[in-house]
Amino acid sequence: MTQEAAETVGVLVRDARSDKGWTQGRLAAELGTSQSAVARMEQGKQNVSLKMIQRMETIFGRSIVSVGSGLKKQVTHLRVVGGRELSGSVDVNSSKNAGVALLCASLINRGTTTLRRLARIEEVNRIVELLTSIGVECTWLNASDLQIRRPAVLDLDSMDVEAARRTRSVIMLLGPLLDESTSYRIPYAGGCDLGTRTVEPHMQALREFGLDVTAHAGFYGVQAPESDAEDRTFVLTERGDTVTENAIMAAAHREGTTVIRNASPNYMVQDLCFYLQGLGVTVEGIGSTTLTITGKSRIDVDIEYSPSEDPIEAMSLITAGIVTKSQVTIKRVPIEFMEIELKVLEQMGFKYIKSAEYRAHNGHTRLVDITTLPSTLKAATDKIHPMPFPGLNIDNLPFFAVIASMAEGTTLIHDWVYENRAIYLTELNRLGGRVRLLDPHRIDITGPVAWRAAEIGCPPALRPAACILLAMLAAKGTSELRNIYVIERGYEDLAERLNTIGAEIEYFQD
Repeated sequence: MTQEAAETVGVLVRDARSDKGWTQGRLAAELGTSQSAVARMEQGKQNVSLKMIQRMETIFGRSIVSVGSGLKKQVTHLRVVGGRELSGSVDVNSSKNAGVALLCASLINRGTTTLRRLARIEEVNRIVELLTSIGVECTWLNASDLQIRRPAVLDLDSMDVEAARRTRSVIMLLGPLLDESTSYRIPYAGGCDLGTRTVEPHMQALREFGLDVTAHAGFYGVQAPESDAEDRTFVLTERGDTVTENAIMAAAHREGTTVIRNASPNYMVQDLCFYLQGLGVTVEGIGSTTLTITGKSRIDVDIEYSPSEDPIEAMSLITAGIVTKSQVTIKRVPIEFMEIELKVLEQMGFKYIKSAEYRAHNGHTRLVDITTLPSTLKAATDKIHPMPFPGLNIDNLPFFAVIASMAEGTTLIHDWVYENRAIYLTELNRLGGRVRLLDPHRIDITGPVAWRAAEIGCPPALRPAACILLAMLAAKGTSELRNIYVIERGYEDLAERLNTIGAEIEYFQD
């Protein structure tokens, strides 16, 4: 950034802050930086990264950089200098999926919810925008702690449609909003392009509470049920994470006892249950496929809660160590949700050091530190496929395509859940991979490969996009990964954090 551009951005930041009525100290708290750093920004004495500009735009709810400022606002890309050995340590951030569920569940609470160490990712930003648009007061206390206060009556007619359609998580509002209003509507869900992802399992679960949902042009029309204190027992036809969460949130504000069978016991579901217990909701069977929930018709509790670490991010960072043949320590790995993945990796020849266990900030989840060691890998003897927890996580499956590319032999990966995701992994071939698409659900990977640099556009699915970035770390030369919004939906500052352990990645815009 030139001095003239830095000064121009400084003026725009100062004006945006003044329009908010904020002090430099308040902006510093929102950004998780110091007041002196904000002062230097506003004086044009400190270069401001694209990531920092984007974060301020999210906080202010307006554009900071415009065409007139000489810094044309475009989509963001990554430039990766690969072939570097990594070293050092990096912490796993809190769970994206748990954070989204907790944001939705905060609507059940009439008191103040403070979520600690919440991931500052685009998916969270979209839900915060949604909540703000219907009257919820969302205040960042610092870089990662969010305070949430809902009004007595939500303004559902003012819901931010654009934000809703950029996330699939909007469907998870149906449970907490069960009988918020006699009738209302929410926009269709968006998110990753992973083929047909039916919302019917959500509807089947919520019909058990009397909710009536009909599809209209671009919206779900909702007729709320009358409040009741009935006991109910039902079976989910799909052991889905978000389906289970929607059913749990609906049950949490019903005074009767709800038994949910074939429930997902996955990490984000457990975090949601621990939070609800803090609100005084009785939840039994956490970690099993049968949940018994006795709710409360009115919940008014001031609560602080810290979601646990993200096993998918942990797998991403472990993959970075494997693909670069590096010794890297990944701290705060939620081992309960990684044991199958690590067992499969052990069978492929992966060597690592595991620390003693300790507890996450939520007081429940078991954590360890994993140190990756340079390893000679061989192809998996059996196909690698996902299963509901405690099986191999569906979102961790794509990383095995990158890892298998480092292994001697051919590995079969069966992604039976999604119609499209396996196709996106063939983009690894542009980096020198040998990925063969067998059908929409199956690929085989032959290794080891010699990765090479390339320019690739991000596929419209989070985990395959992250896989391409990780492969670029091992590809000698300079690669470009273009339009990384999908990665920023699920990872907070992934490039910067990889840089702290020796990667060379920079953000740029055209």
